[in-house]
Amino acid sequence: MKLAGSFLRLVRWPNLLFIALTQLLFYSCIIMPSLPLAYGQLTQKLTPTVFAMLVLASVFIAAAGYIINDYFDINIDRVNKPGKMVVEKVIKRRWAIILHFLITIAGIIISFYVSYKTSRVILLANIGCAVLLWFYSTSFKKKLLSGNIIISLLTAWVIIVLYLAVNTVYLNTLSQPAVIIAAMKRIFKFAVLYAGFAFIISLIREVVKDIEDMEGDEKYNCKTMPIVWGVPAAKVFVGVWTVVLVGAIAVVIVYMLLSGWWLSALYCLILLVIPLLVILKQFYKAKDTEQYHAVSSKIKWVMFAGILSMLLLRFYL
Repeated sequence: MKLAGSFLRLVRWPNLLFIALTQLLFYSCIIMPSLPLAYGQLTQKLTPTVFAMLVLASVFIAAAGYIINDYFDINIDRVNKPGKMVVEKVIKRRWAIILHFLITIAGIIISFYVSYKTSRVILLANIGCAVLLWFYSTSFKKKLLSGNIIISLLTAWVIIVLYLAVNTVYLNTLSQPAVIIAAMKRIFKFAVLYAGFAFIISLIREVVKDIEDMEGDEKYNCKTMPIVWGVPAAKVFVGVWTVVLVGAIAVVIVYMLLSGWWLSALYCLILLVIPLLVILKQFYKAKDTEQYHAVSSKIKWVMFAGILSMLLLRFYL
């Protein structure tokens, strides 16, 4: 039981559940309601089985990424979070690297099946994700902004991959019914909306985590933003992007109000805009590791609330 619990901590099981939930909500609350009933149920290739395999591939590749990250971060983790270490303390490094390769291969094999049913792009992109996660752990994580951007892009990919899986089914010829083309435009709009939200809020959180982990990162020559530019500059960066995110959500709220989506607009105001402004205030007042960790955790809850907003959109599509 101890080994199983340690493995679940190693692969960050709450984050894996979050990935699966995000894809499930986008599939059931955005994709399926947007498609006309006859086409959605009778001719689409992203069937529940194929969708489940796509989610499994995403989860496996992400899990492998978390393992390889801890594999290369042993020294840094001894400083930043000694009480949460799994590699070497419970699972030996050689087993960690073996698990990484086995889970990655499983994810790519499943991606091959999904690509066969939908689009080759998914296989190539998921292989690219696995490669990026390797180089992120070995190199990019220690460099200014590049690691933050990679993680943010991979977070956005969780949404984009679903759009690509559906899009290749319906728009692979020029003779598509107008109703299908309109549905795909609607799905694309929401894919960009949620992927953009995921990218920006993930970028914000990554920089906050860099400030939180400065002690260990600096000791092992990482070149993260707070180390290279200083904490004040990193705070300005986070502040600017938080304001951008709040502004973007405000625009969406106005659109919702004009469309009569009152409940969704109220949800976004209370659970996204107001918490982000409160978090920004707390972030600028933060001075120690515990306070930055608290801010990082609250940002994650806002991300969760943002994804759950899909449940309300289900009633308007």
